[in-house]
Amino acid sequence: MFETLRRLVQEVNDSPNLEQALHVIVQRVKQTVGADVCSVYLADPVAHAQVLRATDGLHPDAVGRARIPFGDGLIGLVSERAETLNLADASRHPRYLFLHETGEDRYRGFLGVPIIQNREVLGVLVLRRHAAQPFQDDEVTLVLTLGSQLAGAITHAKASGELARMQDADDREDLPSHFLQGLPAAPGIAVGTAVVVYPPADLEAVPDRIAEDPVAEEETFRDAVADVVEELERFAQRISRELRAEDRALFDAWLLMLESDMLIDGTVARIRAGNWAPGALREVIEEHARVFDAMEDPYLRERGSDVRDLGRRLLMHLQKLEARPMTYGPETILVGEEISAMQIAAVPRECLAGIVSATGSGFSHIAILARGMGIPTAMGVANLPVSRIEGREMIVDGYRGRVHIAPSAVVRGEYRRLRDEDRTLSDTLDGQRHQPSETLDGHRLPLYLNTGLVSETRPAGLEEAAGVGLYRTELPFLVRDRFPGETVQLSHYRNVLELFHPRPVTLRTLDIGGDKPLPYFPLQEANPFLGWRGIRITLDHPEIFITQVRAMLRANLGLGNLRLLLPMISAVGEIDEARRLIQRDAHELREEGHAAELPPIGAMIEVPAAVYQIEALAQRVDFLSVGTNDLTQYLLAVDRNNAHVAKLYDEFHPAVLQALVQILAGARKHGREVGLCGEMAGDPLATPLLLGLGVANLSMSAGSLARVKWVVRSLRYQSLRELPDRVLSCEDATCVRRLLLEVLEAAGLGGLVRAGH
Repeated sequence: MFETLRRLVQEVNDSPNLEQALHVIVQRVKQTVGADVCSVYLADPVAHAQVLRATDGLHPDAVGRARIPFGDGLIGLVSERAETLNLADASRHPRYLFLHETGEDRYRGFLGVPIIQNREVLGVLVLRRHAAQPFQDDEVTLVLTLGSQLAGAITHAKASGELARMQDADDREDLPSHFLQGLPAAPGIAVGTAVVVYPPADLEAVPDRIAEDPVAEEETFRDAVADVVEELERFAQRISRELRAEDRALFDAWLLMLESDMLIDGTVARIRAGNWAPGALREVIEEHARVFDAMEDPYLRERGSDVRDLGRRLLMHLQKLEARPMTYGPETILVGEEISAMQIAAVPRECLAGIVSATGSGFSHIAILARGMGIPTAMGVANLPVSRIEGREMIVDGYRGRVHIAPSAVVRGEYRRLRDEDRTLSDTLDGQRHQPSETLDGHRLPLYLNTGLVSETRPAGLEEAAGVGLYRTELPFLVRDRFPGETVQLSHYRNVLELFHPRPVTLRTLDIGGDKPLPYFPLQEANPFLGWRGIRITLDHPEIFITQVRAMLRANLGLGNLRLLLPMISAVGEIDEARRLIQRDAHELREEGHAAELPPIGAMIEVPAAVYQIEALAQRVDFLSVGTNDLTQYLLAVDRNNAHVAKLYDEFHPAVLQALVQILAGARKHGREVGLCGEMAGDPLATPLLLGLGVANLSMSAGSLARVKWVVRSLRYQSLRELPDRVLSCEDATCVRRLLLEVLEAAGLGGLVRAGH
């Protein structure tokens, strides 16, 4: 049976399309099991029915015509219960439904197996036999296994539009089309034509090879680095008019990586050890990309794709490859397994309508660029059939992360209407620039920037932000092959503080360890999510903490806009010890002749233990910053990067909101302000609630500032004071979202969180 199953699975996987896969299934399963009939019914949400799509044993002309409404018959029972049904005599079951056109009245034995993918029942695989007897366990197991294989083929057919064509979508233009679900990365609506792009070179395919002339290999490598630096500078110059200063700083981050010790020195060392330049480059890129890949922080994890992108670009120059010429028509939607900045740069801005990537998230550089350029983008689109959609019409809904391939005329027309409304919305948002972030009745809510990209070489200011609410200091540590010294850090922090002066800048101390090991400080832990990280590792290695704090205090001399933030706090002792070290650093600097001042010191609240000790923590710090991403993850025991449980992650879960209420109440008793710096802070849907709760400030990515500010400027603070009580009466996140959407809709702001006004 095992060998039979293996051959069947291989045949299904080798089928060129869904129709052929279904044909293989019904024929081979009927023959192997010894059934009299094998049929496949697929769910058609548009027709609201299970439709016969393939059969061996029933009337062939019933395919596509025989339909069982959802909830009816034995097939409906299998679908709604999502479980196998094995009957000796189907006709005796109270849910039995007779379909004359299939000719199935002669059969008694019945086996129905649901075809499931990601909790969705896609259809039912049915076996029938004349004899009144159930199917054997090994027969059921075989069919269950094949059903799981068929689920993959069906999902792929849905993604490519093949299933829609089977369901006569072209003949039913008045009905909605299917869509692929991704992650919303840049808001907006795009209607255009797919242009598929591929990586310029395959770094993973590079073998190791002995360098015949290491000196020449090193020279070739350094020439390739210089060429890519020149490309990046051209790219930045080309689209500089489309980007704000903070978005242009992304290119500085790339240049910082490209010219870093870890990349240059690491590759050169391997070349001198005997490997040729491409092989040496592959080793270095793999090593450092893996470090980023293992990180829990989604922003830093996405830097792994940046490292690989730079590696591929360097390899292209090493191999003297020329990028194939591309033609970009009007309303181009750039599609790929992984989109790079260089590929975006190649498209004339007037042609680029949207971006769709099979990988990545809203934290990737591409998503940040897309938001800065105002290009609707969906990242991490599951089951995207990249190789089969070149030239296909496509719609990108950047609000919900949805992608429609070959949409119907009605869907196309509706989205074009929404796109026109969205352009009107963008004009309105532009009118909010340089306006204060305050409610209609004068309550101010400062909006800060989350960043970690202000580089050492190019200014990056942000006029719209009231300052920097979270500056991640990890990047200079991650792109080097050793700890950066005090002088290097001083220069970096001084640049940031000067750029935003006199606005406050909150520098978070080094948040590494566990899932974020440095290349030169590796860690192996069984459970990095609960491991040695953040303040735990820097207090265990005070030499790291002291050097960083000294650099921060020196950078603040004569400016006075530094705020210092301690990550991953879970006990009051961590605050006490950190404060002692900071005070000692300030005292020693004064002894050295520097007029160092003690800055406001804050704690990040991102683990449940800190919530339950909030009053004790509030007594020891000057301010509190809630990291809602980690707090949600820890409270709900959900890794949002795990596809199996990601749907359970929701910052509007009542438990998360109750924790936020407790944090605010504890902080108020000691007069401490509480800010938010997670994704929730940049979500316009959450803004009314956060205002009503009395959050002191919000810190977010640059792309969210205008939308959140519009919400603030459109509401009355006093009218929101009772909103938290209404929201906290909800027992699930769906209820919370519904109430908050009602608030936005009443203020005419629904278009900020969905397509259209």
